[in-house]
Amino acid sequence: MTLRSSYRLALGAIVVSLVTGPAFAQAQCQDCGQVQKITYVEEKGSSSGVGAVAGGVLGGVLGHQIGGGTGRTVATVAGAAGGAYVGNKVEQNRNTKSHWAVTIRMDSGATRTFTYTNQPAVKEGERVKLVDGGRRLALVN
Repeated sequence: MTLRSSYRLALGAIVVSLVTGPAFAQAQCQDCGQVQKITYVEEKGSSSGVGAVAGGVLGGVLGHQIGGGTGRTVATVAGAAGGAYVGNKVEQNRNTKSHWAVTIRMDSGATRTFTYTNQPAVKEGERVKLVDGGRRLALVN
């Protein structure tokens, strides 16, 4: 065997390993990947107006209890406006939803994001396997 044919053989082996290596790894674990990012997401709640109406009525009633004459009217209007604002904010806060978004770079090269109601037990940079279609994540060594 000549030196030139040895180089060709070695080069061929390198090319084969580069081409078949990722395909082999993907065939072994198509549900595996690396955690790229974990983010806590809080979605501000919407309001239906019920909180504003209830707060406005309560604020107006409380404001009406203060003073007399023109002062009572001013207190009633101010109480209703303040109560409507506070009632609206309370309803928005009550309807706020939060979740954890986990972005995983799959072995296939695709990037997928999964959402969880509880903080996941995995950390950024760890290798994971999707369990139950991504409902859970398992660490892979």
